[in-house]
Amino acid sequence: MAARGERPATDGEEPDRDGHRATPSGPGPSVTGPSADGASATTPSVTIPSAPGPSVTSQSVTGPSADGASGPAPHRPAGPEADAVRRSYDTVAAEYAERIGDELAGKPLDRALLTALLEQLTDRRTDPPALVADLGCGPGHVTGWLAAHGAHAHGTHAHGAPGVRAVGIDLSPAMVALARQQHPAAEFREGDLRHLPAADGEFGGAVALYSLIHLPPAEHRAVLAEIHRTLRPGAPLLLAFHRGTEARRLTDWWGHPVDVTFHFLDPDTVTADLTAAGFTLRARLDRAPYPHEAETDRSYLLAVRS
Repeated sequence: MAARGERPATDGEEPDRDGHRATPSGPGPSVTGPSADGASATTPSVTIPSAPGPSVTSQSVTGPSADGASGPAPHRPAGPEADAVRRSYDTVAAEYAERIGDELAGKPLDRALLTALLEQLTDRRTDPPALVADLGCGPGHVTGWLAAHGAHAHGTHAHGAPGVRAVGIDLSPAMVALARQQHPAAEFREGDLRHLPAADGEFGGAVALYSLIHLPPAEHRAVLAEIHRTLRPGAPLLLAFHRGTEARRLTDWWGHPVDVTFHFLDPDTVTADLTAAGFTLRARLDRAPYPHEAETDRSYLLAVRS
């Protein structure tokens, strides 16, 4: 399924896009593997209003660790889990967009990694210009950032067209509707990660930030194989997720009734799943939370389609 995955906070915590609250920051990020070119950035101050936090239950987890007129029609997957995720994000869509629509302003490492991905696309200019997909785009703020920065990265394409275009895909119709209103420079489609509304090799790159965590880990290889299908050979893929082995079920979000589970993931297992799906890992970055986030560690994996 495609929905921007947010880790729920506990009672009294104020979520950002990842469901995080203000807490003391830990040590700086550690990086292993080949480095990706990331643009340096400064961190502006971020003010997050206080509000009651959502209710969460936890359990241990075992096992394998649109209106885009030009896009395909949305695929509506059957099954109670996908329906519950869709309904949950539809329920919180407006408040979600209002609270965290500018979160990238306070996430310099995320911006640097997104910039590195765009630079790979503009270095491999194609005609027509490359299309980068934001998988699980939520209210479209990351898609909008990609569209704005991709259009100006290294100037314009040979025929005056932007160097990179952006499309966001999300399971929630309400999120997609908000994204289209707030980010008209980008395209948006309704769809599921397991059945992406995209042609074979349509995308020159993709990001999936906190999106896999709404799917059981046993489904990740099949989902990554589906992403592989939509990417051109050599296309980069950036994943982000919360590091761990637990699952947290959220039933109340900002006072709204929801039913959605967030899976924390093991980077080594996700790397193995990427390899099995036909990707080659280029870089891994692990970081501690920012001061305005909850105390969960995060991992980023940058891979390319083989």
